[in-house]
Amino acid sequence: MSGDASGPRTALITGAGQNIGRAIALRLAKDGFNIAINGRRKREQCDAVADEIRAAGGVAHVFMADIGKDGEADALAKSTLDRFGRVDVLVTNAAIRPASPTLEMDLAEWREVLAVNFEASFLLARATLPGMVEAGWGRIINFAGMNAIQGYNGRAHVSASKHAVWGLTKALAKEFGAKGITANVISPGPIRSDHDDPEMTAHINAQVTKIPMGRLGVPDEVAAAASLLASDDGGFINGQLIQVNGGTQT
Repeated sequence: MSGDASGPRTALITGAGQNIGRAIALRLAKDGFNIAINGRRKREQCDAVADEIRAAGGVAHVFMADIGKDGEADALAKSTLDRFGRVDVLVTNAAIRPASPTLEMDLAEWREVLAVNFEASFLLARATLPGMVEAGWGRIINFAGMNAIQGYNGRAHVSASKHAVWGLTKALAKEFGAKGITANVISPGPIRSDHDDPEMTAHINAQVTKIPMGRLGVPDEVAAAASLLASDDGGFINGQLIQVNGGTQT
């Protein structure tokens, strides 16, 4: 069981209704965390994850919020703290990845991507870090992507947002490490997932030839990395970018 004298710890996971976010929610629930499930839409998917956790004897609650909109990231953090009294692990998995050539990209789309993929990570960290500091223990797990870090053709805003997350994470690792709080980034490679965007699904499937292991990853393999980073055993892993990509280099 993950916890201390005051009871089980709580993990807040954005984008937890499907794919990698769902797998992380289920894994951390198995590890003993109370789970705060966030989604922007598709409430039924988030409820299904919560039901699965409860059926296994865990504790879960759903908090719907569009964290890219003004005030909603702070409201999500407040709702979670009101419900559970604490957030010990913050996992910012939610992201959007629209495709727009740079010369055709409008400012509204640029700002939306930065708001969801980067600014929400800052706002949620700022809202939950005080409790972690008070407890002397905390974990921040942000997400980048292999292509986003290397450069994303036709998605300059996605690459910029994920590079910003990596910079934020390194800064938080240095500022809060002495207070018992770690901050790390997971960068998944091609992971077998369900996407609303057929172009994204095709892009992921096409990456198999670049993977030395000859297969796509699965969400549970990313969740295993999150489990380690969220654990007491992961307490000396700080300021790192963990690539879960089967050895893919390009």
